[in-house]
Amino acid sequence: MTSRKNLNMFALVVGLLMGGWMAASQAGGGYFMLGYGPLARQMAGATTAMTGDAFAGPSNPAKWLAAGNRVDIGAEFLMPYRRVERTGATGDNAIHNFANTSAKDVFILPEAAFSRRINDRLAVGVTLYGNGGLNTEYRGNNGVPGSSGIIPDPTTPGGITAPDCGNKPANFFLGCDKVGIDIAQLIVAPGFAYEVAPGHTVGVAPLLTVQRFEAYGMQAFAPLSKLPSDFTNRGWDWALGAGVRVGWLGQVAPGLTLGAAWASRVYMDEFEKYDGLIADGQLDIPENFSVGAAARPIGTKFTFTFDYQRINFGDVNSMGNGVMNTPLNPVGNPFGSSTGSGFNWDNQNNYKVGVAYAFSPTLVIRGGYVYGDTAQRDNTINTVSFNMLAPNAEHQTATGFSWQPNTRHEFHFSYSHFYAPDFGGPSAIVPGSTEVVEAHVNTAMIGWSWRM
Repeated sequence: MTSRKNLNMFALVVGLLMGGWMAASQAGGGYFMLGYGPLARQMAGATTAMTGDAFAGPSNPAKWLAAGNRVDIGAEFLMPYRRVERTGATGDNAIHNFANTSAKDVFILPEAAFSRRINDRLAVGVTLYGNGGLNTEYRGNNGVPGSSGIIPDPTTPGGITAPDCGNKPANFFLGCDKVGIDIAQLIVAPGFAYEVAPGHTVGVAPLLTVQRFEAYGMQAFAPLSKLPSDFTNRGWDWALGAGVRVGWLGQVAPGLTLGAAWASRVYMDEFEKYDGLIADGQLDIPENFSVGAAARPIGTKFTFTFDYQRINFGDVNSMGNGVMNTPLNPVGNPFGSSTGSGFNWDNQNNYKVGVAYAFSPTLVIRGGYVYGDTAQRDNTINTVSFNMLAPNAEHQTATGFSWQPNTRHEFHFSYSHFYAPDFGGPSAIVPGSTEVVEAHVNTAMIGWSWRM
């Protein structure tokens, strides 16, 4: 009866979280989150080989067997700061020198996980989580009526004009009204873990994904699209996709556990309302993999972890294509085509370390640090402008604790900070000017676990 009660509770939680996700936007300093679940949040994501909760779907499905019978839920309060500034434009373009700060600065990211042992060698589980996302909204303008919807172009007298803005002042992307994008991803990862040999477990988790996307305020660039009517201000659009994650977890020596996980590229349906903006019309989740170790020195209260993670952003056209692909050749590489403009992101390497200290039988304190190569390939004219919509963090720190008031319940808290260095360079929007992006993110997570 107790197990059935907990299962019903988990089903209720999943329903509530899905409703909350639909109402709240995902956001972040980059595309992937720092980690998933309370332990990962507290240890900066260095948990490929670290067991302790049911959030195995987004990290290493092989961990479900060690998780046992439990339900975990959590909510992260994500508080990003994004500011952009343009300077150096001269002549008629000087009106586009101004700064703007993104209006949306608090988001709630819910998540939930469940695991259950079928027998000593087999466990099943499911994780519901958001795979990060991008959300920016710049509401400012240059205050000059009639200046929007015009792309400065020295080869075209008066510039290239879009007809949708009338006499409105220009926003930071030279369109009108507020400008921004919102990408949200919800992933349901059901799966299983099976012990193939003593101390060695493998796991598999399909990644069933739904995306939501919106872009607005980029009217000035619609004439450079293969489908100008499907470029901006089309409201929300939705896409479905699927992939798979597989993992291994092995006890290789007393106190030493190793882990590895690989996730395929998640192939997504096209966003039909934005076929003229996104390269190929698709925002696939890139292939990624991680390897990790967890060391528990015998006779101590410490656990030390290390992870290496690789995310192949550059293999997805909408992320890897250069910003200047379309402006330099709008006929051959229009927005929305396979070779159209993207974020100019490279494949990214992340290095994570974590530590846990069992302060008492009921209290564990954790912390972690991650360094990630900046996804932007460089700070040339081929990168900076679009990344005002999606700045990436480089250094991230995390800390937190888990407290057990009794043997069946556990409370979790974590805090993290993302440090994104100021990122600047030549503008791809206003010739002769320079743009700088300033960004950082603070997060706070609370969670609760039930052992069944």
